[in-house]
Amino acid sequence: MKLLVVCQYFHPEQFRVNDVCFELVRRGHDVTVLTGLPNYPGGRVEPRYRWFRNRRETIEGVRVIRSWLLGRGSGKLRLALNYLTFAASSCLRALFMKPDFDLVLVYQLSPVTMALPAMLMKRRAGLPLALYCFDLWPESAASAGIRPGGAAYAALLRLSRRIYASADVIFASSMMFERYFRDTLGVDVPVRYLPVYAEGLFDDVPPKAPGEGIDLVFAGNVGEMQSVDTIIRAAAELSSDPRVRFQIVGEGSALERCRALAAELGASNTTFHGRRPLEEMPRFYARADAMLVTLKRNEAISWTLPGKVQSYLAAGRPIIGAIDGETRELVERRDCGLCVPAEDWRGLAAAIRRFAADRDSHMRMAKNARRGYEELFSRERFFDRLKELLEQV
Repeated sequence: MKLLVVCQYFHPEQFRVNDVCFELVRRGHDVTVLTGLPNYPGGRVEPRYRWFRNRRETIEGVRVIRSWLLGRGSGKLRLALNYLTFAASSCLRALFMKPDFDLVLVYQLSPVTMALPAMLMKRRAGLPLALYCFDLWPESAASAGIRPGGAAYAALLRLSRRIYASADVIFASSMMFERYFRDTLGVDVPVRYLPVYAEGLFDDVPPKAPGEGIDLVFAGNVGEMQSVDTIIRAAAELSSDPRVRFQIVGEGSALERCRALAAELGASNTTFHGRRPLEEMPRFYARADAMLVTLKRNEAISWTLPGKVQSYLAAGRPIIGAIDGETRELVERRDCGLCVPAEDWRGLAAAIRRFAADRDSHMRMAKNARRGYEELFSRERFFDRLKELLEQV
């Protein structure tokens, strides 16, 4: 099958879309990716992609076409310009691309506007369009500060509804997304559940070496939606307990604010490691007694199952979360960790105390985590299901 994959982010940026496309090529598909210039998460376009260089390249068999965009920089205005410039320049590319594809697949992270060039390709050439949704819009924008009920939110609501309604099918990374499309957006498009998997390098993370301390690791984007400040406040609450240590691995728009909050609250038990290459992440997982997951308190956002959860499960690590919705239901149903309501930092601190005091539960939760991954989210299961769904479009 000849596929055009549209996603604002691609290698060398670290997103799972890279592995999906590389594996599709290994399985015999012809894959072209329409993407932007690498600038995430640092905010500046990487030097080798400036001044019109490397706009077309082939990476592990995937043909990559890069559209111009303004680096995301810092601040909401610059981020909005980043989103808009990619959408505009990619729509221009889509007008002149040879539509020699069997299907267009949008790998839809934030923003939803990355799907606009795919809509244009569908309209121009009559190509079927599948949209793989990871972030619900406009709810993701609301969680970042766009006021529901305001003019900007209303415009995003209309645009999001139009984009989702343009798809022939929506693949949903979370089981709860279908309710949002149906009840909130009123979109009458078939929705198929397709949970994501973890990269293979997390399959062989060794058990934590015995020690007296309890290491808790958060890995991933440190943005507004992730509510990492909930972790920092819990860490400050536990700063008098010498056993408990917090490791924050990742970068994002809220990182500096979280650093400042940790200093202000005296959370000296918290270490910020910044961004690390994907291949280094198993080393941090190996240090963890448990992994941390948090999201902002928002009903629609709670329906999201963060991609890090599959990596945590694949590594066989208990999960401690301040989170609502699908993630909390999964952790409790599989008995692979402890969860409290989103943004409840006192509850998170109490859950960590319980975890630290009950070492006998660690092995049980770890085994349940790995078993849950194998039964629900394995890589082989994902690609078999993806093949089936693509053939049905």
